[in-house]
Amino acid sequence: MIQVHPLVIFFASIFTSNMIFSNFLGMCSFTSVSKEIETAAGLGIAVTFVLAITTVLNYIVYHYILVYFGLEYLRFIIFILVIAAFVQFLEMVLEKYLENLYYSLGIFLPLITVNCAIMGVSLFMVTRNYNLVQTAFFGLGSGIGWALAIVSMAGIRSRINEDNLPLGLGGPAITLITTGIMAMAFIGFSGIVSIS
Repeated sequence: MIQVHPLVIFFASIFTSNMIFSNFLGMCSFTSVSKEIETAAGLGIAVTFVLAITTVLNYIVYHYILVYFGLEYLRFIIFILVIAAFVQFLEMVLEKYLENLYYSLGIFLPLITVNCAIMGVSLFMVTRNYNLVQTAFFGLGSGIGWALAIVSMAGIRSRINEDNLPLGLGGPAITLITTGIMAMAFIGFSGIVSIS
């Protein structure tokens, strides 16, 4: 097992190993939902919640069921099933108690199920051979890092006046350019903590 302190993993997954800026996982919803800060924050909180819980659930399922029965090759299917079930539960809770957020997230809420950042965190947890505590900190930190990235992008996009941009740089182009600049800024933290 990797002997890395869980707090190092936590902060590294927020900054230096951010799912968006170092692995470019979860870019679909990142670029689509980062137009308004409120919606981006809601999705960021939902993704953080899903990542924190499903990473731990997937750890338990993987190590105590799949490995025990020698079924490790089923991890992709099982991880997707765990994530899908939990997202369905979250969707029902949001629809009942936070109806405005539920409708503002629209189609992107059920798409959390196929957000590759969530699947990536579960797979990284396995390949990096984290223990349960490391996995919990990794899942929570990855969610916070993803939320920080999408809220930051929403803040920047709300300030950009696309009328003043050269032709061809509006919409997705300026979003991807801004993402690249933000990724370089986050790489600046790489001397502090790193996990791989």
